[in-house]
Amino acid sequence: MEREPTVQVTDTHPPGHRRHAPPLYGVMAEFENPTDLVAAARRVYAAGYRRINGYSPYPIEELSEAIGFTHTSLPLIVFIGGLIGAVGGFFMQYWMEVIDYPLNVGGKPYNSWPAFIPITFETTVLCAAFAAVLGMLVLNKLPQPYHPVFNVPNFAMATRDRFFLAVEANDPKFDHAEVVALLKSLGALEVNDVEV
Repeated sequence: MEREPTVQVTDTHPPGHRRHAPPLYGVMAEFENPTDLVAAARRVYAAGYRRINGYSPYPIEELSEAIGFTHTSLPLIVFIGGLIGAVGGFFMQYWMEVIDYPLNVGGKPYNSWPAFIPITFETTVLCAAFAAVLGMLVLNKLPQPYHPVFNVPNFAMATRDRFFLAVEANDPKFDHAEVVALLKSLGALEVNDVEV
């Protein structure tokens, strides 16, 4: 009976070489209820961290204030979209009625702007709506089929009955040991590293 050959694995790294841990997205803490999550978010924000995010199965009004999310550029995007629609709709009609194919209707002037109002209004609403949807998708970085937080073992519970707070590693104040100690001191059920 022949013996199977044994394979010996040797470390090809030079002596003293440290293996690098996988890149870190941040640290995530799990909480049992929304009150604990909001309180923890306020404490983390007060500690000086700004790259933080909360995850919950339903919207929590106080959470956005607690993590310092007070401004969005979506209204400006919608306004610009509506303005482009209004100007485009008006000048489309102006070009057709005055320049491209002027038509004398009952002796009215070619540039009869009151007749242009309904189409101008409709193009304003249409372009503002498209800007709102596209702006929301871009600002939320959607579609996003993969996100590092999906690597946390219990994160699937975020759609049911658990609440999570993440401190991102790209925060200027981020220090792994300090963040872990802070989150543990806030009564988290579990604190996990989030790998990229």
